[in-house]
Amino acid sequence: MPFLTRPRAYTFAVALAGAALFLWIGAPLPFLLGPMAACLLAALLRAPLSAMGEVGILFRTFLGVAVGSTITPDLMHDLPHYAATLALIPLFVAVIGGVGYLFLRRIMKFDPPTAFYSAMPGGLQDMLIFGEEAGGDVRAMSLIHATRVLVIVALTPIAFTLLYGTDLSRPPSAPASALPLHEIALMLAAGVIGWKGAQRAGLFGASILGPMIVTAALSLAGVIQHRPPAEMILASQFFIGIAVGAKYAGITARELRVDVTAGLAFALLLSGISLVFVLAVRHISPAGELDILLAFLPGGQAELAIIAIAAGADVAFVVAHHILRMIVVLVAAPLLGRRTDPRPRR
Repeated sequence: MPFLTRPRAYTFAVALAGAALFLWIGAPLPFLLGPMAACLLAALLRAPLSAMGEVGILFRTFLGVAVGSTITPDLMHDLPHYAATLALIPLFVAVIGGVGYLFLRRIMKFDPPTAFYSAMPGGLQDMLIFGEEAGGDVRAMSLIHATRVLVIVALTPIAFTLLYGTDLSRPPSAPASALPLHEIALMLAAGVIGWKGAQRAGLFGASILGPMIVTAALSLAGVIQHRPPAEMILASQFFIGIAVGAKYAGITARELRVDVTAGLAFALLLSGISLVFVLAVRHISPAGELDILLAFLPGGQAELAIIAIAAGADVAFVVAHHILRMIVVLVAAPLLGRRTDPRPRR
């Protein structure tokens, strides 16, 4: 199928208009939140939206490159300081999963597999695969996860701006004209090679983790000494915003009333749980409050990494916690989720 189909061209135009509007009004993270909001509104108006396919994933690799470039020898020296907060991640996942399952099962009345895999704070694609195999409602799970990510990603920049005075309008990096051309070429190559290599190896989150691993190796070796140019990071924001907003394409009134409402309430519930953990972690970690908050928000890994970069937070600290969260969910969810499968087993 060709990339530039009519729905994709329409989606791109809608996202571009959203980014331009948010940039004009001075909203935080206009290249992320603008496309997200515009695509969400267009989806609610029954517009024919479409994901960007392989091209969208390609631009997503830029984020993995940006995260990998922050992994330096100095960071590796400081890594043991993360141990205390990393040790809390399994408990964090257990609390979110347990509370979320009870809420979605007992209050929102979803069937057991749908409630369980919607409550797991893991990657969307992985949870949909596990949930479908267990007999869950794929569309409901997709909308609940998408709404969780959208709410947390939309509220976090606003909270940072209002409560902490964080300047999210500054460029995320130097412009391409200020960086060595050979480093930019290496970053582009690291993105594609890391993505395809991780994909072939079956690694979860291949489009981000693969480029991150390859770029981290180059950074530790001293081959790459800069973060990707601002243009690459902003392009990544743009396509990630489209990916979140376009998930609502074709939404029905019932899905809006049931699934999206459940996702909205679940996201607010998770935000309260996250706040409790953040207040506790502040007493055992020397990390900054913004770093801890971003590390313990159960939003999308890619979206929160984007916010961490824009906020000038410790990106490696934040991403390390989210990667561990994903690993814990990927290991635990299939084992515990078998109990929610209503189908008889031989």
